[in-house]
Amino acid sequence: MVVATVTNANWSMHQLDVKYAFLNGPLEVVYVHQPQGFEVRGKESKLYRLKKAFDGLKQAPRAWNRRIDGFLSQIGFEKYTLEHGVYVKCWKSSEKAKKLIVCLYVDDLLITGNSENAINMFKG
Repeated sequence: MVVATVTNANWSMHQLDVKYAFLNGPLEVVYVHQPQGFEVRGKESKLYRLKKAFDGLKQAPRAWNRRIDGFLSQIGFEKYTLEHGVYVKCWKSSEKAKKLIVCLYVDDLLITGNSENAINMFKG
């Protein structure tokens, strides 16, 4: 749907890959066993509570999604109701109405809209 809109309106598309998106994300309470070879003597049955997400952790994508969803909502984007990975922001400018569309897929972003300046400001 987004690609058809972009093609029909002759807008440009920009792709971003968020490096280290899953690292250091905020987590719900998660406990892990002590890594083999790094056990504390006399406390082998104790668990570690993780404070930040790391790559490979099952909860890391959810923590990243919660963080980017909150950020996009904070800067005025609305989540498209039929597709949870699509965010839209519309506003009036002095010369015309502007629209930005951001598609989120895991840690990749597809950005398009009717204003190159707005796209570049968002990317910045």
